[in-house]
Amino acid sequence: MRELVFIITIIFFISCKKEESQTFDKKETALEFGKTLFEGKGNCIACHQAEQKIIGPSIQEIAKIYKEKNASIVSFLREESGPIIDPSKYDIMKTNFTITKTMNDEELKALENYIFSFSKNNK
Repeated sequence: MRELVFIITIIFFISCKKEESQTFDKKETALEFGKTLFEGKGNCIACHQAEQKIIGPSIQEIAKIYKEKNASIVSFLREESGPIIDPSKYDIMKTNFTITKTMNDEELKALENYIFSFSKNNK
C-alpha cells in the first residue's frame, strides 16, 4: 500500500511540473502542432471531444460558433474576451486559463487553427 501511495505521489508531481513553451517543429504540420498542444500541454481533451459534448462543448461546436461570430479563440484563451458558447461552464474553463496564459502566440494560434480545422465550412 505504501508503494502505491509513493507511485501516485511521483506521478502527481511529474504531471504538475511546469512546462516550457513549445515551438513549432518544422517536421510536423501546424495542425499536428495544435493537436499536440490540445491533447498534451493544454489538456483541452479532458473536457472537449471532436463531435460530442462532455464537460465542455465539442470541438466542432466551438469551431462552428466562433467562425459564425468571427470571434477569436486566442482572445478567449488569453481571457481577453468572455465565453460565447456556454457561459454556465465558464468557471470550469477558468481553471485552464492558468495553462493557456503561459502559452506563447504561436502555441495559441496553433490551438485555434486546430480547433477551426473541425469546422464543416472550413474557410
